[in-house]
Amino acid sequence: MTTVNVFWEEAIKQVKEDYTNDSRKEDYDLWISVIKFIDSEGTTFNLSVPSLFFKDQLTKRGHVSYIKQKLYEISGQNFELNFKINAIQESSPVDDDIDDIPIITKPVISSPAPTSNNTKTLNSNDKTKEYTFNSFVIGDNNSFAYNAALAVAKNPGHAYNPLLIYGGVGLGKTHLMCAIGNHCLSDNSKKVIYVTAEDFTNEFIESVGAKTTQKFKNKYRNADVLLIDDIHFFQNKDSTQEELFHTFNALYDSFKQIVFTCDRPISELRNLTERLRSRFERGLNVDLSLPSYETRCAILEKKLNSMGKQIPRNVIDYIAQNVASNIRDLEAALTKIIAYTELVGKEVTLEIAQQELRDKITIQQNTNIRVETIIKTVADYYGLSVKDITGPKRSKPVMLPRQLAMYIVSELTEYSTTEIGGEFGGRDHSTVMHSVKKISDAIKIDSSLDNTIQILIKNVKEYKK
Repeated sequence: MTTVNVFWEEAIKQVKEDYTNDSRKEDYDLWISVIKFIDSEGTTFNLSVPSLFFKDQLTKRGHVSYIKQKLYEISGQNFELNFKINAIQESSPVDDDIDDIPIITKPVISSPAPTSNNTKTLNSNDKTKEYTFNSFVIGDNNSFAYNAALAVAKNPGHAYNPLLIYGGVGLGKTHLMCAIGNHCLSDNSKKVIYVTAEDFTNEFIESVGAKTTQKFKNKYRNADVLLIDDIHFFQNKDSTQEELFHTFNALYDSFKQIVFTCDRPISELRNLTERLRSRFERGLNVDLSLPSYETRCAILEKKLNSMGKQIPRNVIDYIAQNVASNIRDLEAALTKIIAYTELVGKEVTLEIAQQELRDKITIQQNTNIRVETIIKTVADYYGLSVKDITGPKRSKPVMLPRQLAMYIVSELTEYSTTEIGGEFGGRDHSTVMHSVKKISDAIKIDSSLDNTIQILIKNVKEYKK
């Protein structure tokens, strides 16, 4: 490989790192990763791209100038980029205007063939088939959301459109959404599509690269019921938001039902276009809060009945009293107790439950810790502002505190890496994973860093607004 070609490889490597670290990973995946190196002639790199559209967008979006700047920084020379159109032809045409590009993603769930008992589920291969209205436990915390979802299922496209269900992790958002879908599938003429926002985005990127945008557009805009889970993932993804906006309009104007879930109210989402925000808020927004003690007991009893198991009432009370974070944790605690009875062959007692769940109960003490509290605590400790931690700065005095804050959030909360990235200025989940791993590795050889983390965790738990 010639020295000139090494310049290209190093430049692209640095561009990828820069885009990943400052939340432009979607841009890299969508536009830059598709560039293929052909050869070089003097100070000109010959490159291939899928279409004229890609060539134009690389220039319009500033990616070409950014790459050329990197090449100059590495080599001290001004290089030219000569783009050639890939000769491979696709059956689907590519739109010439970015505003007309449909979002093409892989829908995770759609209407399958009827099962042997003549019923349908969103996906016979996963747990969504269990998400029905009959299996949902109604309590004071969720009765409004339940009744709204049921009304939508009975009259899709007309009663509360769109419907947005929001709330914390493990409170039943996906259950209610899929219950709507499973109910609508009882009508054989209904086309129901369920997809997570992340998969929707990934499919969009793939479709643009494969020049199959029209196929994607047809798929989503011809749905009778479109269910999109975790729309907070759309933050900072401008191209995907643009396509979702057009898809929303097409479905809404055709009286097709749209249901979204989110981990927070729409007003708290950052980096979301105003016109898409207004679409999310147009219909009915309902929230799911933490279940009461009585509801938690009812959930445990219903789960036991479905499993054909029994445990003492005082054990049920103990779990319900001490695991109050969400339904997912509640069921996980019950599963552990049932597994104990099956594997050890002993009857469960309150003492055994206390012993087996001691770690889980301790973890629950951290469930009220807010990400904002962790970020502010770390920022105060290092004499920084919250904006420094969550903003675009990449200087050394900021990078370590930011990585520590991400690590502590991952330790003290149930947020996914995607959700954590969203709290830190919309960073990509891979950035969070890298930060957590880096700190995890560092504390193994640096006891002083571990001591600092323990001090920060103590300060977080003692934090008072």
